[in-house]
Amino acid sequence: MELFRIKRDIPFMSYGKLTTAISLVTFILAVFFLFSKGLNLSVEFTGGTVMEVQYAQSANLKDIRQRVDSLKLGEAQVQSLGSSRDVLIRLPVKKDVSSAQMSNQVLSTLQAGDTQVELRKVEFVGPSVGAELVSNGLIALTMVCLGIIAYLALRFEWRFAVSAIIANMHDVIIILGCFALFQWEFSLTVLAGVLAVLGYSVNESVVVFDRIRENFRKPAMRHKSTAEVIDNAITSTMSRTIITHGSTETMVLSMLLFGGPALHGFAMALTIGIVFGIYSSVLVASPLALWLGIKREHMIKPPKQKQEAVV
Repeated sequence: MELFRIKRDIPFMSYGKLTTAISLVTFILAVFFLFSKGLNLSVEFTGGTVMEVQYAQSANLKDIRQRVDSLKLGEAQVQSLGSSRDVLIRLPVKKDVSSAQMSNQVLSTLQAGDTQVELRKVEFVGPSVGAELVSNGLIALTMVCLGIIAYLALRFEWRFAVSAIIANMHDVIIILGCFALFQWEFSLTVLAGVLAVLGYSVNESVVVFDRIRENFRKPAMRHKSTAEVIDNAITSTMSRTIITHGSTETMVLSMLLFGGPALHGFAMALTIGIVFGIYSSVLVASPLALWLGIKREHMIKPPKQKQEAVV
């Protein structure tokens, strides 16, 4: 299905140096923010106490934050949960104070302002569990990257595998850099979004690489340069790209705007990842593959010559 067809190839590869330079600058900035500010890890990673309370009427988040901060239990996070009556409170680990004591202190302080406050749930995550989640998350990220490299190397060849994984890691680092810059909470749902972006981004690279391989086999493309073949491949997939990513981005934006706090981090990671995933697959992975020296003979196996029988 095509919404439109571009008759003239867009010279994407002529802008390869510019787009790669922009990607390099954004990558360096993302790494800088990661090291200078760091990720705002959630209680799931750092350990702490999570409370869910419910009010009879709409909760005043500003008043709740002031009351929780007055206890001086550390940097607490207060946010609405699903509705204006439900509130989620995250408390960090504090020495010599148990999770039960912290939750009782918070509940007493909140009930002093509103006696109808109801405690719905209390959960405690130990620091050792958080450290294990961090290590498991890094292992999952590494395994996904290795799987992508192996898949692309087997389906195409190593030049495409290297360029695609660099482009995908570019997307991941930029997502993490945005979360570090704005100090958005990095939770398990955000990690799931990052892993989803890896698979989503590589799908776009595979579509473009497949079309490049098809173009190399077309007789009409035999006299064109490698850059012209890549430009034609990207241009011919533009309609498909707009339909696929436009519909996906619409769904993700609906989750971001109407999904509430529970889906906010996941939807934000996907929103950033989809935008940069399109950019990196077209304007980062393809120029890298060109500079790594892909050639027609790399994509097409020469036919086996039949040996003539000696009489």
